[in-house]
Amino acid sequence: MTAVDDAVIVVDFGAQYSRLIARRVREAHVFSEIVPATITASEMAERRPKGIILSGGPKSVYETPAPSLDPAVYDLGIPILGICYGAQLVAKQLGGTVARTGKGEYGRTNVSLVGASPLFADWPSESQVWMSHGDAMTEAPPGFDVLAKSEGSPVAAFGDDRRRIYGVQFHPEVVHTARGSEFLARFAHEVCGTPAAWTHVSIIESAVAAIRAQVGSDRVLCALSGGVDSAVAAALVHKAIGDQLTCVFVDTGLMRAGEAEQVEETFRRQFHIDLVHVKAADRFFEALADVTDPEVKRKRIGELFIRIFEEVAAELGAGDAGPRFLVQGTLYPDVIESGNAEAANIKSHHNVGGLPEDLAFELVEPLRLLFKDEVRAIGEELGLPAEIVWRHPFPGPGLAVRITGEVTRERVEIVRAADTIVVDEIRKAGLYSELWQSFAVLPATRTVGVMGDGRTYAYPIVIRAVTSDDAMTADWARLPYDLLERIASRIIGEVEGVNRVALDITSKPPGTIEWE
Repeated sequence: MTAVDDAVIVVDFGAQYSRLIARRVREAHVFSEIVPATITASEMAERRPKGIILSGGPKSVYETPAPSLDPAVYDLGIPILGICYGAQLVAKQLGGTVARTGKGEYGRTNVSLVGASPLFADWPSESQVWMSHGDAMTEAPPGFDVLAKSEGSPVAAFGDDRRRIYGVQFHPEVVHTARGSEFLARFAHEVCGTPAAWTHVSIIESAVAAIRAQVGSDRVLCALSGGVDSAVAAALVHKAIGDQLTCVFVDTGLMRAGEAEQVEETFRRQFHIDLVHVKAADRFFEALADVTDPEVKRKRIGELFIRIFEEVAAELGAGDAGPRFLVQGTLYPDVIESGNAEAANIKSHHNVGGLPEDLAFELVEPLRLLFKDEVRAIGEELGLPAEIVWRHPFPGPGLAVRITGEVTRERVEIVRAADTIVVDEIRKAGLYSELWQSFAVLPATRTVGVMGDGRTYAYPIVIRAVTSDDAMTADWARLPYDLLERIASRIIGEVEGVNRVALDITSKPPGTIEWE
């Protein structure tokens, strides 16, 4: 999928909510994309966005250094909305005043409207919003009207309808701000003039057109993992090019229980897609022998995947050039978390940083601009079965990144059996659809225990269950005690080599959802 017209660009100043801003705009059926604060005015102009939103951030505008915005952006004639730090930056750069008043506001805050604006149309005179700031705007820039105020913010919102530049001290993207989503929708539709055209149908249509334009009449391979991302990517590409597509399911020996059977059933029997099933467990265990570093694990798995695809392509070519395109289910959060020149590499995702540099394929990534919820909706639209569309995310490297330390057949069997129990009991409790992910982790340690009046020295299993909207942030799930007891009892009683069960209660941040 390529860049989309009629976009609203979110400039990221390091805010924890930048992704949420982008999601809220997309919920208004307008495409949004996140860019770093280092973007220049000329680079912004090349993108031709219909609107720009400046995110919040952890810095003060008076810190040195502090992220800034190319001042020439204000002269592009593109509507701009600054949020929190973004608003303070607009105020400072355009001649207003930002000060440390000693009256920081955090959490739910009441604001009073003092001026008229299309952004606040139909808002009550008093409203509750979400604030999180130490500095405050005390004077709006020359030519701007003060639109709202609060006890700690003399200028809680300001705007210039002629220039279509606005700033708000509060966070409209969080659910705690009453009418916040409506506020962002008004900015996108009424101020920026973007149509509500980013729909599931339009996403599919534009993706199909982009795929056909990219691959032409060439043959294409698709890497199937059994997860929702690769499944939706495969269905989307098949819709675009039909029999030009060959799917490859590489059985690494690192998959969940029943994975291979489900992939076969869905794609070979239901969608009638040409499917090559490569059984390569021995090669993956050999590549992972003595490897303990998680980044090395990811890269070795990613490289071996590609080498196997190259072999399949050569076999399909039968002496001629085989498929030169490779489909992958890369998502927008994968791209963000894998880092770039401006952003830290949290972990090399299998579909991004885990690929070898001498890649012999041209990648086709029809989901690269999408969040997970958008992918699920498209999967439903394409007719994929619910058990695939709504199954919990599964990492490309499989169970290898749910095992700390060396990956061996024995340890994989242990974590696979424990994982099956975790998911089974969560399904029985009716909680599966309420969780983003739930799985078992096998740490690289052993613990002393007592079983059957005898001493044991076996592995612990850690239960990981989280709630999330898009995996950019996550909270640990408050599972009922009786459910945890059933899971622990079954794991210890049924999984050989385990004598202890623990619960991971870490949110993201500071932790990641997966352990490696």
